[in-house]
Amino acid sequence: MPAARVLIDGPSELVFDYAIPDGLPVVPGCRVRIPLRNKLSQGTVLDLVATEDLGFALRPLHSLSDPEPLITPKLLEAGRWIASYYGCSIESVIRALLPEAVRTEDNSAKVRKFAVLEGPPPQEVLARLDKRAPKQSAILALLGHAPENKLPLTELGDGASASVKSLAKQGLIRLVEEEVRRDPEADGIEEILPDSPLPLNPEQAAALEVILTSLSSSTPSTPPSPILLHGVTGSGKTEVYLQAARATLDLGKTVLVLVPEISLTPQTVRRFRARFAAIQEQVAVLHSNLSQGERFDEWHRIRKGIARIVIGARSAVFAPLPDLGLILVDEEHENSYKQDQIPRYHGRDVAVLRAHLEGCSIVLGSATPSLESFQNTLDGKYQLVRLQQRADGQSLPLIRILDMRLESKKQKGGMAILSERLRSALEQRLAKNEQSILFLNRRGFARSLQCPSCGHVCMCPHCAVALTYHREDERLCCHVCGHQAVVPRKCPECRDPAIALQGFGTQKVEEVLAKVLPEARIARIDADAMRKKNALRDLLNAFQARKIDVLIGTQMIAKGLHFPNVTLVGILNADIGLHVPDFRAGERTFQLLTQVAGRAGRGELEGEVIVQTFTPHSPSIQFARHHDFDGFAEQELEFRRQFSYPPFAHCAVLTSRSTHERRAEFTLQTLFRRLGENCPAGVILGEPMPSPLVRSHGQFRFQLMLRCKNARPLSRHVQQVLQKTTLPDDVTVVFDMDAWSFT
Repeated sequence: MPAARVLIDGPSELVFDYAIPDGLPVVPGCRVRIPLRNKLSQGTVLDLVATEDLGFALRPLHSLSDPEPLITPKLLEAGRWIASYYGCSIESVIRALLPEAVRTEDNSAKVRKFAVLEGPPPQEVLARLDKRAPKQSAILALLGHAPENKLPLTELGDGASASVKSLAKQGLIRLVEEEVRRDPEADGIEEILPDSPLPLNPEQAAALEVILTSLSSSTPSTPPSPILLHGVTGSGKTEVYLQAARATLDLGKTVLVLVPEISLTPQTVRRFRARFAAIQEQVAVLHSNLSQGERFDEWHRIRKGIARIVIGARSAVFAPLPDLGLILVDEEHENSYKQDQIPRYHGRDVAVLRAHLEGCSIVLGSATPSLESFQNTLDGKYQLVRLQQRADGQSLPLIRILDMRLESKKQKGGMAILSERLRSALEQRLAKNEQSILFLNRRGFARSLQCPSCGHVCMCPHCAVALTYHREDERLCCHVCGHQAVVPRKCPECRDPAIALQGFGTQKVEEVLAKVLPEARIARIDADAMRKKNALRDLLNAFQARKIDVLIGTQMIAKGLHFPNVTLVGILNADIGLHVPDFRAGERTFQLLTQVAGRAGRGELEGEVIVQTFTPHSPSIQFARHHDFDGFAEQELEFRRQFSYPPFAHCAVLTSRSTHERRAEFTLQTLFRRLGENCPAGVILGEPMPSPLVRSHGQFRFQLMLRCKNARPLSRHVQQVLQKTTLPDDVTVVFDMDAWSFT
């Protein structure tokens, strides 16, 4: 008889085999209760295995936690692929497939008590209650005017308990308990008004036709090719998504929508709920800002088939949707789709895998596609569909490049934050009652605190980075590990009181702008300002309602957001991220500039973008200036081909870290030598060296890069070497397949 191989819930990765009692329908993906030591624990069945003669009897399973398996066979197959490809344990993948809110018994459905009116009370009863029990009479009146003659007990007023019990005894009302949904969007400020499909221009209609053809031809045995929807900013990709989703629902199938940032989720949810107003309750949301209760409710609504549209960030790719018909991956180029913790999967690539396994259609949309996806269209693996015109017929915004080297000279060597051109443009927009966005991808007030006498910089004691000054908290903060320190009044080294702030962040920009434009209503969006739940959504709603004139933000506002009254976008320092040791630095800069610039001129008014930079002749900046994706892609792909970088090879990073610098370095050198032995043909093995961020969270870090045209031999070789190598207790080694971060 087969045994059940069970992953035990908990921080450890314990896996045990248990006998299956007769009549218990156990299959892979089931949640079960099992005896562990002297108590009952919970776990997930990974597989059914043949039992061997162990000389003793296996302990039997106790019972099923759920009558049906929570992980579908297709998701379990995807999980095994992820474990094999990304070189991680199946246990870590199962924990990604089943979120903690679902695994733990601490969470359950929320139940509320309701009072339900049994029927219209007789007039003599009402007359009697009016005289003797006015509270009971008032409750009956409330229920009589309530939808379905039903109200929660909490809405019947204070001290209504005795009156409710009396009415129930008289048979005038009955008390029922019902499950209620904890809706993540329930406390939204604005009412969502239904809208209708918009007329499509010829490009949009052609794109939709390609998707509809894919939907009609998709079968589990012959899944259609992925579709790359390359549309310029404001070209109406979302409208194509919405109409494709409607066609999918009409086929009786479900829809999964992935967005890269939580900041994009509220606006996307609002668009889908407005379009599908008749079935708003069938739109579910999944992202990391949900409470445990909200995640529990949303996940089970999805599994039961109540929710037919799921919108979420990276982890939503594992949503247990039945009859999946269409996956939409918005802003597919974003690096936030890459998980930075085990399992280190890429959400976009897993979405493509899931579409293949489910036999459904998938659309990858972006104004600046990743070079990996674009090369797949050149190789014939993906279909390429282009939207080259804005949906409203407006032209793309005019982009002006300002050389800040010259601006700094004009301001006599001072720190130039706002150029004269940008300041004047902001004043003009304010006078016209138009809105502006200022983008700076660095939060805080000042980049660092440096002594002009001895050159000392206040550094994080745990990381190899300078501490950033935050004026609101009057603290120095590390943006890597979160360490905080008091701002020194004198230089810690030479005691010079002239220690000064260097550089600037969004807080500094906000302060400067308040002085330059005192009459303007200014708001800031960054990780510091958006700490409270729903703060981001509320601020974006206020900006949409034109209650804010100038919005200052980091990359949280760089993409996907649609504000028709924004006619000016200012990029304050286009060089951040350009000069870093990463072969994708130029691609990311081009994408970021293009996406930010696309926030301007999305309505009837023309848009303008002012880019402040110290390297105006950079190809990334010049190609972005002319909205020339093809030109940039041609140049960058040739560079990648010459040096065997993605998309022409898979790139992996092996990192060792420890509180002991020499042990971390020696461990990586040992692994380097062993990786060189019997190395598969085609694997390019880099040299071990310190990471660009050599110290983080108190640990020293060393890394080496591996490249290979085929991912499987590379991943297998590294995993075999790691399994045969005994690592020191205080050294951690991390393998990141298809790495997106090299710091």
